[in-house]
Amino acid sequence: QVYLTESGGGLVQAGGSLRLSCVASGFTLEHYVMGWFRQAAGKKREGVSCISSIDDNTNIAGSAKGRFTITRDNAKNTVYLEMNSLQPEDTAVYYCAARQVHLRAAPPCETFYYEHWGQGTQVTVSS
Repeated sequence: QVYLTESGGGLVQAGGSLRLSCVASGFTLEHYVMGWFRQAAGKKREGVSCISSIDDNTNIAGSAKGRFTITRDNAKNTVYLEMNSLQPEDTAVYYCAARQVHLRAAPPCETFYYEHWGQGTQVTVSS
């Protein structure tokens, strides 16, 4: 059984930083493309940043460029999202997702591409 568990969310002031973690269990992370998504209240879930299973090539959404960084530590079976310069519009539930595929290119950061999802962690940015 594949499980993804996110943590690291919370309440932060505008301009602050957070580091989200996603621990994978039940599978070996190195064989999976991983992604971070978010869903604000009343809006569709959208891709934030995704990372390939080979060579760690990344795809990052425009709103996150220059502020968010996705990394993976296969030895710890964990994917991270470092978020800096947070703004109120970043407020959302953040989800981790996975798909089993050997991919060197930067992966799609679209919800349809991913097979497994975590339960999410809330990020709230106050102004």
